[in-house]
Amino acid sequence: MIKTRILFLVIILLAFVFRLYRLNGPVADWHSWRQADTAAVARNFLKFGFDPLRPRYDDLSNIQSGKDNLLGYRMVEFPVYQTLGVGLFKLTKMIPGMTIEIALRLISILASLGTAFFLFSLARKRGGDLVAFCTLIVFCFLPYGIFYSRAILPEMLAVFFAIGALWVFDKSWFNAAILSGLALLTKPTAGFLLLPLVYFWLRNPVFGGRYFLKLFLFSLFAVLPFLFWRYWIGQYPEGIPANFWLLNDGNIRFSGAYFYWLLGERLAKLISGYWLIVFLVIGLISKSTGSQKTNLFLLAGTVLYALVFARGNVQHDYYQILWLPILAIFLGQGMAVLLSKNNNFQRLSSLTMVLFCFLLGTLLSWREIRSYYWINNPAIVEAGLATDKLIPKDAKVIAPYGGDTAFLYQTNRQGWPVGFEIEKKITLGADYYVNTNVPDLETQYVLKKWTPIVTNDRFVIVKLR
Repeated sequence: MIKTRILFLVIILLAFVFRLYRLNGPVADWHSWRQADTAAVARNFLKFGFDPLRPRYDDLSNIQSGKDNLLGYRMVEFPVYQTLGVGLFKLTKMIPGMTIEIALRLISILASLGTAFFLFSLARKRGGDLVAFCTLIVFCFLPYGIFYSRAILPEMLAVFFAIGALWVFDKSWFNAAILSGLALLTKPTAGFLLLPLVYFWLRNPVFGGRYFLKLFLFSLFAVLPFLFWRYWIGQYPEGIPANFWLLNDGNIRFSGAYFYWLLGERLAKLISGYWLIVFLVIGLISKSTGSQKTNLFLLAGTVLYALVFARGNVQHDYYQILWLPILAIFLGQGMAVLLSKNNNFQRLSSLTMVLFCFLLGTLLSWREIRSYYWINNPAIVEAGLATDKLIPKDAKVIAPYGGDTAFLYQTNRQGWPVGFEIEKKITLGADYYVNTNVPDLETQYVLKKWTPIVTNDRFVIVKLR
C-alpha cells in the first residue's frame, strides 16, 4: 500500500512538472483566439468587478453573434473556470511573476491532476493496480493531454467535475449531483461524460418513493443550474456566439472527411502518435472490458459527443479533450493486458513491445504537439505591450487580426479584432488603431488620415481622436 502511494505521488509530481512547460508564455500559442476569449473574461472580472452573471470579454464586434456587442458580453458557459482562476490569482498575487494567465493555467493543471486521481481510483477498483497505473501513466504523459492540461480553456475543469461525479456516486449521490451540475455549467458538452450515471441509477433499482425522490433531487441539482443559465443568457443575444454550426455544418457527419479527421488525424496521429493505437485496440477487445459497463457507457457517451458535435470535433482539435478519460482507460487497459503475468506472450517480449510502442507513440505525438507551444507571430505580443504602455487604460482599440482576438487580448483593451469601416468604429467608441501589418492598404490609409503615435516596420499605433 505504501509503495503504491509513493509510486502514485511520483507519477503525479512528474505530471505536474511536465505541465509547467512555458507556463508564463503569452496567450499567443495554439488556439490563442479561444484561450484569449476565456482569459479575457477573468481579466475583466479584475478590471470591471466580479459579476459572473454578466461576464465580459474584449471583443466588441458583431463577428461572433451577428450583433454589435458594445459592452463585450460573453454569454457561453457559466464562468466557473474564470471564477476559480480569479480566486487563485488573488490568493497568490504576492508571488513574484504571478499573472491571471498563470493562475488560469494552474487551475487547468490542478484539474487535470485531480482527473488523473479519479481515473486511477476508478481503474483500480475495477481492474486492479496494474490497470490503474497504466491508465494513470497514459493520462498524465500523452503530449496532447499535457498541452491541453495547461491551456486556458474550461474543458479540463469540466472533465474533472464529470469524472469526479462518476467517482463519488457510490459514496454520495448528492455530491455526484453537485459535481454534475458544475460540469454542465463549466462546459455543457461534458454532459456526455455523465452517461454512466444513467447506468448507476438503473443497475440495482429499488423502486419506491425514496428512490424516485432521490432521483428527482439528483436531476434537480444536476440540471437546474444549467437550465437557469441558458434562460438567463437569452437576455443578452449580442453575447451569444453562433453555435448551431458546431453540430453538422456542411453535412460533415459520416463523410469521408469526418472519419479522416477524427480517426486518422486526431486519434491516430495527433493523440496516439500512431503506435499507441496498438494498446487501444487490445484494450477494446480484451475480455476484461466485458464486465466493465461503466467504461462502456463512458465510451458510448464519448462516441455520442463526437457524433452530435460532428463539425466542432472536426474543426477544432481542443474538442477532443473530452475524449481523454476513455482513451486513457482503454489505452491503459491494453498496456496492462500485455504486461499481465497471465497473458500468453513471452514476458520480456511483452515488456519490450509496451516500452517501444509507448515511447515511439509519445515521441511522434510530441512531434505534432510541440508546435502548439510556439508563438508564431511575436509581433502581436510586442505591439500589444507597447499599446498597453502608451495609451489610456479605458481606451478602445481596433486591432485587426482577421477576426482573431489574440492580438486584441495582447493590448489589454476592449475593442475590435477587425478593421474596415474605421469611421463607424470611431462613432462606436474606438480611440486607437494598432496593426502589425504595416504595408496593408488600410494601415496606410489610417496613418495618413489620423495621428501616428508609433510607426516602425513591426507595427503601428495610431490615435483616432
